[in-house]
Amino acid sequence: MLENVAVTDYAAEGKSLAKVNGKVIFIQGVVPGDVLDIQLLKNKKDWAEGRPIRFVNYSPERETPFCSHFGICGGCQWQMLPYEKQLTYKQKQVADNLERIGKLDLPGISAIIGAEETKYYRNKIEYTFGTKEFTKEKPIKEGGGKVTTPSPGIDVPEGAAGFHAKGFFDKVVDIQTCYLQAEPTNEIRLAVKEFARQNRLPFYDIRNHTGFLRTMQIRLCTTGELMVNIVVAEDDKKNIAQLMQFVEERFPAITTLLYTINRKWNDSLNDLEPAIWKGKGYVIEKLSTGSRGDEFEFKIGPKSFFQTNTRQAEKLYQVTNDFAELTGKEIVYDLYCGTGSIGIFVSKMAKKVIGVELIPAAIEDAKENAQLNHLSNTSFFAGDVIDICSDDFFAAHGKPDVIITDPPRAGMHEKLVRKILEMSAPTVVYVSCNPATQARDLSLLNEKYAVTKIQPVDMFPHTHHIENVVQLKLR
Repeated sequence: MLENVAVTDYAAEGKSLAKVNGKVIFIQGVVPGDVLDIQLLKNKKDWAEGRPIRFVNYSPERETPFCSHFGICGGCQWQMLPYEKQLTYKQKQVADNLERIGKLDLPGISAIIGAEETKYYRNKIEYTFGTKEFTKEKPIKEGGGKVTTPSPGIDVPEGAAGFHAKGFFDKVVDIQTCYLQAEPTNEIRLAVKEFARQNRLPFYDIRNHTGFLRTMQIRLCTTGELMVNIVVAEDDKKNIAQLMQFVEERFPAITTLLYTINRKWNDSLNDLEPAIWKGKGYVIEKLSTGSRGDEFEFKIGPKSFFQTNTRQAEKLYQVTNDFAELTGKEIVYDLYCGTGSIGIFVSKMAKKVIGVELIPAAIEDAKENAQLNHLSNTSFFAGDVIDICSDDFFAAHGKPDVIITDPPRAGMHEKLVRKILEMSAPTVVYVSCNPATQARDLSLLNEKYAVTKIQPVDMFPHTHHIENVVQLKLR
């Protein structure tokens, strides 16, 4: 154990750091300014990882979390920090990654675009029903209070409803009030939980693969449309009908109500077909371009991907559009296009948009969304960019003037980076949800491209996640 350790800086991924005798120690769940005793979990030559044992003094930067589940639920990691301070550390995370990993000559990084709403910002949320409730003793007390070890979980025959506990696949934090999504999200979850308990509909036991009620997704759009998909583990028509009738009658505001039967060992719905109980089977969300005055509609099904913070997505896509510097003459290639949201958002300022995505179902959604918005200058193709973007494809559709790429957290495959270098578009706009892998890819693109603009955007307040948009120009 190390005593009276002063936390001096934020590191990344929700960890802060301290230095003891020249060794860097990464600590979870603390903030700069905290002074505490820590227990080392990993101890290498130049660095170590530790966990708090006792707080000697709390940082003056701290504030009281607004959620009673903070510290137990892993959904929010930074409620103990004022929002402006969260933005400061996120900006620093972007700068540190691009400078340390990318080792690039960088322009100034624009001030991070924060969220106007820091609560109730998610349009989609997924709750889990389980038989084992995750609990934790009271948090650390100042000046002598000790950290307690999380319990192994309590078996609750009546069931728990909320979120998977961080690091535990079989334990559920039983949530009373969540501030991530606006009502009626909590009302629906609590009502379904109580109805299942009263009617003896067993919650799912993920270890033994038994039980009925499994998960529930709620999607609430800015249009007011509300979609609920309840996932059950048994094809029990009586129980399904009983539950769905209750939800339909109790919550008439639900515009699309579905259920999905999942008998698999995992929670993925990609290979399952939700059944429509009420409504059209999808919801409509809208994105506005702001000053440009355009508004686009998107059809979102129970398995569709869409940015989970609609208002911040508008800001993120507006930055992307600005960095693309479109005049109406450009051919835009939208890589990792998903359901086409970025490509459609920039389409009014482009001559043509070519979207490429590996998942065929997402491409079908993209085509539907293009039709929904009456667009004639977009084309979407399913497959690997490396295979699709051949000389014959360029001859048929034209070479890109602008490439927009929005890869998953793992970043781009090196072969795709090489393909982008080969295509040599004058402008590349790289949208990233992971500045560390973005920095790695920018280092490879540095062979032909210079970074000319950088704009971080906060999509997820009270978490350590950050989006970053980079403009690159051909040297």
